[in-house]
Amino acid sequence: MAETSGRWLELSVEADVEAVEAVSEILSRVASGGTTVEPAFDLVDEGLDARVDPGRPSVVRAYVPAGDRGAAERAAADAAEALGHLQAFGLRPIGEVTTRLVHEADWAEAWKAHFPVIRVGRRIVIKPTWRRHRAKAGDVVIALDPGMAFGTGLHPTTRLCLVALEWLADRGRLDGARVLDVGCGSGILSIAAAKLGAKGVFAVDTDPIAVEATAANASRNGLSEVIRAGVGSVPTDGVPFDIVCANLIASLLVDLAPALAAQLRRDGTIVASGIFADRLSEVRVAFARARLDVGEVWDEGDWVALEAMRR
Repeated sequence: MAETSGRWLELSVEADVEAVEAVSEILSRVASGGTTVEPAFDLVDEGLDARVDPGRPSVVRAYVPAGDRGAAERAAADAAEALGHLQAFGLRPIGEVTTRLVHEADWAEAWKAHFPVIRVGRRIVIKPTWRRHRAKAGDVVIALDPGMAFGTGLHPTTRLCLVALEWLADRGRLDGARVLDVGCGSGILSIAAAKLGAKGVFAVDTDPIAVEATAANASRNGLSEVIRAGVGSVPTDGVPFDIVCANLIASLLVDLAPALAAQLRRDGTIVASGIFADRLSEVRVAFARARLDVGEVWDEGDWVALEAMRR
């Protein structure tokens, strides 16, 4: 219909952190325009910084082409029905689907409002390229434009990885290290590793859009000579690495444990995240079988990240 040309039907759902992944998957079935996740946050430091609040629900948004208004509304109804079935699994609260029409030109910029400057750990600061930030002494500032790639620093799995990298840096284990970033997304972990002391980072992702985003963000941070990005996964057929970052999901970590271990030099370290707390034991077993000894474990809400060394 002409009146909806260039417009999208936005579907919005409030979801507890436990249900975000499942809600995103359901909405992505009907949303060719993609999905976004916006964790709840409070602005601090006169609005120049933000603190994510995992106790409040996130908002998952999806975008359906509204050229055929009837088809868009049927897609919204299908999503609502599927979300109703999801409640049967006993997940914590999932809200009702709300809809609104948005103009394509507005949508292209509107999502940026949901990504503030955010501090992670003691000194890592993620600064979207369209935001201002007053850097403090010792800040490690990552200028980021995630585009369509995963990894803004708002999701607990990404924040936990950043905390783990800072922990490794504090112990000198990133100084001069060679790092592999598996599932690099926006490149945020690659950039953090480089700024915390790594001398070389190889970032891989199966999504070409993520690889493009990583390369672009590496350039924005003046790290094009340090970070190399390419389409792929493990094995990389390269020389073993000192550090491997794998911000994936528990099932992938279990399946890929031997391949991830093979990417590490002896006594090398893996930082693994994307693990629901109730899946931690499965990941531990898989890592033990791959001769990876779990050491430090970090948690935020229902999410866990861990550090393990290759025997």
